[in-house]
Amino acid sequence: MYQAIVLLPLLGCLIAGLFGRFIGARNSEVITTALVFVSAALSWVAFFNVGYGGETTRVMLFTWFEVGTFKVDWALRIDTLTAVMLVVVNTVSALVHLYSIGYMADDPHRQRFFSYLSLFTFAMLALVTADNLVQMYFGWEGVGLASYLLIGFWYLKPSANAAAIKAFVVNRVGDFGFALGIFATYWMVGSIDFDTIFAQAPSLQGKVIPLGGTWFDALTLICLLLFMGAMGKSAQFLLHTWLPDAMEGPTPVSALIHAATMVTAGVFMVARLSPLFELAPTAQEVVILVGATTAFFAATVGLVQNDIKRVIAYSTCSQLGYMFVAMGVGAYSVGMFHLFTHAFFKALLFLGSGAVIIAMHHEQDIRKMGGLWKALPFTYAMMVIGTLALTGFPFTAGFYSKDAIVESAFASHAALSGYGFWMLVIAAALTSFYSWRLILLTFHGKPRFVAEGHGHAHGHDAHAHDTHAHDDHAHGNHGHHAITRLEDVHEAPKTMLLPLLVLAVGALGAGFAFKTAFVDAHGVGEFFRQSISLAKDGLLEEMHHLPPLVVFAPTIAMAAGFAVAVLFYIVSPHLPALFAQRLRPLYLFLLNKWYFDELYEVVFVNSAKRLGRLLWKQGDGAVIDGLGPDGVAARVMDTTNRVVRLQTGYLYHYAFAMLIGVAALVTWFMFAGGVR
Repeated sequence: MYQAIVLLPLLGCLIAGLFGRFIGARNSEVITTALVFVSAALSWVAFFNVGYGGETTRVMLFTWFEVGTFKVDWALRIDTLTAVMLVVVNTVSALVHLYSIGYMADDPHRQRFFSYLSLFTFAMLALVTADNLVQMYFGWEGVGLASYLLIGFWYLKPSANAAAIKAFVVNRVGDFGFALGIFATYWMVGSIDFDTIFAQAPSLQGKVIPLGGTWFDALTLICLLLFMGAMGKSAQFLLHTWLPDAMEGPTPVSALIHAATMVTAGVFMVARLSPLFELAPTAQEVVILVGATTAFFAATVGLVQNDIKRVIAYSTCSQLGYMFVAMGVGAYSVGMFHLFTHAFFKALLFLGSGAVIIAMHHEQDIRKMGGLWKALPFTYAMMVIGTLALTGFPFTAGFYSKDAIVESAFASHAALSGYGFWMLVIAAALTSFYSWRLILLTFHGKPRFVAEGHGHAHGHDAHAHDTHAHDDHAHGNHGHHAITRLEDVHEAPKTMLLPLLVLAVGALGAGFAFKTAFVDAHGVGEFFRQSISLAKDGLLEEMHHLPPLVVFAPTIAMAAGFAVAVLFYIVSPHLPALFAQRLRPLYLFLLNKWYFDELYEVVFVNSAKRLGRLLWKQGDGAVIDGLGPDGVAARVMDTTNRVVRLQTGYLYHYAFAMLIGVAALVTWFMFAGGVR
């Protein structure tokens, strides 16, 4: 069963990729979707078997390679942590496959698209079932490759190509740290198998690694290097810049990448390696710092975005920050709980936004929408459910998981836990504001459709230069068909709406149904057993004995954000423009994403270009070419060409030269003899 869960998506990838031209687009999408649905069904069976009373299993497939004493097996590690990820990855992927049948119906390259989707799914499954660090690295790089292919799927769009390259390059930075962490682990432990690493982890305490003439604590350095990989893959602060641009891919890709697969790989990796992080408190503090900062940063940027998918993308970035704070304070099961619930409501929001984009003829600027709830009642209801869960409305999935993270930060005794608590509470208020801003601008108020195609944007914000709206259509070559009447707006096909309904059920009920398994101290011990380190110092127990103000802080923040959004966009719609004008420096700072792209352009991109030009002009051109092809080689060629001209092939030329030579020789003998 476990082999089928992992390999069925790969089979679908190969069928659609190699034989799609022969079997046709319809058969390709049906086969790949069916295989992923089978894998998803088996994943739920594994989830209940392993999570509730089952045993941890190691399924040996084959020896991957063996070099000397270094041996790497390809084996499937099946425990509760794996089972949770199998359910999340395969469930969302199956629904995204089904949704894509409707969304990509007009694309002429559907076979390739569905092959890429299944490849992405297989790579993520290889990652979460890995039994060693090398196998995990294979899946780690596999999802990076697949994301590059999917983000740049519409390769005729320059912006899509640029976004794909950006995602690939930024992830290479994090992956370099991850690879160094794997090397350091093997150096210190002598193995890359998880069981061996976890067994020897306590013996690494107090050991050091020399680096750059300085000695570093081994466990701290290893965990920081591994976490560097998580920062890139999960788009954490400083390595986050690729995430918003990834919206250039088709909307189903956005849902797959941002909801349950690639961006959660870093969170899963920290949870999997929790026995190491538990012994490296300094590294855990760094995880808290980065996670809390990311949650706050992304929430502030989300306040002023106008592309419907970019708003949700920054929300993803912020929610990942929540998960890492939980990992940093040692509440690993709580962080995994939010990863589990977040998959449902974030996929719901992304796929719901795709339904809006289709209905609006591929318009993505929420300032050009408005009043859509009458034309799209089902999509509106689904988006509201997703927003309620995201903002932590009582008894939705997000209420149980996100609030638990805030409580764990307050209950923790870590040095930076207070910073984490306040950043998360503030982020909760900001998340509520921008989430309801999206709903109100998109579905409420008067329709603000632009009859002139791409004319000026009627809006509530005081700028018109940064809409970030792109044609979300095949290869980006089809322009907008301007919507001029509400009657022109229609619901998406049923193949797109059915996945929304399934995800809505998870967004509403997944928190209540599974909170005992993830949050309750006794339940977590029974559910996860040895798959992750349990929260230390009774943290889960302390979370249930906090002051009421702390418990209700996220809900109060959520209500405050909602109230301000209603004030700004329903009661007094002139206020956003007024604030944008009065606080223009701050507004532009947030609108330009804290100027990270511009900063990196100056520090890294332009510096690399200058270095490249210097090496090209001075190094390659002046030195290498000057001494080589344009120097010694050129002189040899010139001399050779002159010598060759003496070889004319005419006999009388050679006879004349011989005569001249004889005369010169005789003359020399005469004078030489005279001298004597």
